[in-house]
Amino acid sequence: MIARIAAAVAAASIAFAPTAVASPPAPPSPIIPPPVQPANIGDLKTEARAYYGSGAYLTDLQQAAWPAIPWIIERAPLVDRPAVVFDIDETSLSNYEALKANDFGRIVAGPCELPGGPCGLQDWDLLAESTLIPPTMDVFNTAKDRGAAIFFITGRPESQRAATERNLADVGYTGYSRLIMKPTGGHFGSAADFKAPARQSISADGYTIIANMGDQPSDLDGGFAERTFLLPNPFYRIP
Repeated sequence: MIARIAAAVAAASIAFAPTAVASPPAPPSPIIPPPVQPANIGDLKTEARAYYGSGAYLTDLQQAAWPAIPWIIERAPLVDRPAVVFDIDETSLSNYEALKANDFGRIVAGPCELPGGPCGLQDWDLLAESTLIPPTMDVFNTAKDRGAAIFFITGRPESQRAATERNLADVGYTGYSRLIMKPTGGHFGSAADFKAPARQSISADGYTIIANMGDQPSDLDGGFAERTFLLPNPFYRIP
């Protein structure tokens, strides 16, 4: 009997003996220099809404646009045929209500259903309900008062000309020289690939572009302007 018990205990010990434990994985090799984790997109959207709603966005627009005023006052009388160039979206006109309804996503096609969204941006542009960006109007009026020719260069397609002209007029942009729009169906790797040649064409007509104002670096890249003025835009980037 004792022998059988001892044998059973021995068998049980063998059955429940711990198996070999696998070695933990080796730590990953460090990346030199260490990467910086991008900010959380959800947090950035919350910050963008607060930035707009607090008035800080308008203040930053004023601070970025104002230096163009003394420059135009000083420079316009000194050149033949002075000209000032403005972008439209988020420079001269604000699309914030559509951007907010889309949760800052880029929804191009489809109907624009406000206030809840989604809002197709093509339909939004055709509604001609974009609102005035007041600091840009101050620069616009200064340029007009000093005899500068004013040109709008926009990435909006030619098919939206009538709606865009109506929207500009409704908020007070009148008396400009020309609205230059992207050819319908035109494809460019960067907005600069369209806008820089447009400024070159203005210069070839005998104008001196003393100031160029936009909210994207690609609005300003490519030369053909004596000075550039970049307005803040935390909502989207156009290459």
